[in-house]
Amino acid sequence: MQTRPATVPRTRREPTTAPISSPEAEARVRRYYACVDAGDVPGLIALFAPDAQYHRPGYEPLVGHADLQRFYRGERVIAEGRHTVSELLVAGSQVAVHGEFHGVLHSGERVGLRFADFFRLTAELAFARRDTFFFAPLV
Repeated sequence: MQTRPATVPRTRREPTTAPISSPEAEARVRRYYACVDAGDVPGLIALFAPDAQYHRPGYEPLVGHADLQRFYRGERVIAEGRHTVSELLVAGSQVAVHGEFHGVLHSGERVGLRFADFFRLTAELAFARRDTFFFAPLV
């Protein structure tokens, strides 16, 4: 009688290694920016996996929908604005974006800067991880 090896339950969703359609991944990421710019917090949260991680300079990592909701509804210093994507590259389950953001902070200060985002998608096209970087003088 053969015994089957024990399986270890996964506690976190692993990013997919299966091929993802480039047009689908691109559309998903562009949808994210449309939701952010429109202030559609429920719409943008729905794009993330339930246990997604978001890494952004100046903040502790945000993990899961509750952290993302708290950030977009209260902690984010941006009041409104618009993202313009200048480059978007899809490689497997990852998407790299370079663009510009122009908007207004909650303080009333106008801001314009370049950014780079890196998304890792699941097989279901949910964002498993997002990393954001800003081109701004800090040092």
